[in-house]
Amino acid sequence: MANITFSESGGVNDSIFGKSQAPIRMFIEKRAEAFEQKSMLELLFSVENSTHFGEKFTSMTAMDGFKPVGENGETPTDGMQEGYSKFLEHMTWKDSFSLSREIVEDSKLLDLKKKPAGFITGYYRTRERFAAAMYAAAMSGLPKCKFEGRDFDTTGADTKSLFATDHTAKIKGVPQSNKFSDDFSVDALAAAESAMQNFKGDNGEILTVSPDTIVIPNVYKVKKDVFAAIGADKDPNTANNAFNYVFGRWKVIVWPYLNEFMKITGGAVPWMLLDSEFSKEYGGAVWLDRTALDVNSRVEPGNHANVWTGYSRFTAGFNDWRFAAIGGVTGGTTLVS
Repeated sequence: MANITFSESGGVNDSIFGKSQAPIRMFIEKRAEAFEQKSMLELLFSVENSTHFGEKFTSMTAMDGFKPVGENGETPTDGMQEGYSKFLEHMTWKDSFSLSREIVEDSKLLDLKKKPAGFITGYYRTRERFAAAMYAAAMSGLPKCKFEGRDFDTTGADTKSLFATDHTAKIKGVPQSNKFSDDFSVDALAAAESAMQNFKGDNGEILTVSPDTIVIPNVYKVKKDVFAAIGADKDPNTANNAFNYVFGRWKVIVWPYLNEFMKITGGAVPWMLLDSEFSKEYGGAVWLDRTALDVNSRVEPGNHANVWTGYSRFTAGFNDWRFAAIGGVTGGTTLVS
């Protein structure tokens, strides 16, 4: 059920608009519930509630581990250090719609449904578009996402682009890449998976990255390539149909909202691999809800219209880059020779 708070200014129920309040509220809730079923947010972000102005995300490096000391040996002291940190500040989002007195007096049911429908659809579409705009900017190598006239940071906690060839460790380790130039193929998918499984932490430790999700824009060619690669248990590229070991192990998200914010020409199409569990556990892609949608209804004294306003606070950003890798982009590391 959609988490929406409703409030009414004094005099609404005593006015001609009184009978329309409950049906509109019910329609808004139903519409929100239906839209939530189609949302990609829970699949692409770690969605958390917040009770502060903003939230700081950080990580701790791994301990060095146990040491052999022999019989009655001294116990060594181990420790952890703080890794990179990221602060996400909430943004306020608002919208409104109005119903004229004439609409209610004349019982124009189409308008009584159409405007609330457009209002609530606009709210959830804004969340989806904002999420897609953040990912699209990161996939394009941009440090900021410009959305509806506002700038939002798309870098990771290490201050580099989410997808880069030179992510540096906080304590020790060589630079690492999660940005690859290869177009999607069976070999590129297998190589990118192995590369992510070999990602190391800020102290040079082996992690438990295990990508499970493929994300692509709505482009028929790459859709065909993806499902051809993972949709059969035999390798279609071999004469004797050798076993296809990437079969049946992937969730696939075809996200049309990416098309709106990415320049996709006739050339290569970017594709992403995500480890959804790593993202949730370590804060890879983070979505923070500070204030759920608060809807208020009032009568405007000047024109006697019934005005409905919406208020919400939320934000999104990227923290630990290791949850994701991208392929099919220029300037990336080559996976397959």
